[in-house]
Parts: sequence; C-alpha cells; structure tokens
Amino acid sequence: MDFSQYAGVLLFLFIFTTGFWLLIFGLTFIVPYWLVGSWVERFKENRANKSKRKAKSSEITEDSIL
Repeated sequence: MDFSQYAGVLLFLFIFTTGFWLLIFGLTFIVPYWLVGSWVERFKENRANKSKRKAKSSEITEDSIL
C-alpha cells in the first residue's frame, strides 16, 4: 500500500481537526475576550457620561444660585 492512497484522507482529517480546534479556540478565548472588552468599554463610557452629567448638573445649580 502506498502513501498516496491515504493522502486525501489524511488531508481531510488534518483540515477537519484544524477547523475543530479553531472553533474551540474561538469559543473559549476569542468570544469571551470580545464580550469582556465590550463590557469594559461600555462601563467606561457610562462612568464618563455619569461624571459629565454630574458636572453639568453642578454647573446648573451654581448658576441658579447666583
């Protein structure tokens, strides 16, 4: 039996397992990394907006006092 008889099967198994491990890597690392990063960015934006609103409301109250 010659290696060329099994080359197609081996190539298919290599491509299939590579795709399988890339899928596992994507679901266990890339997707959680993306979700946590987007959550952190949203948290930072909300905190910045909250501080801007607080500064704006303090300016309004100071102007209304004067």
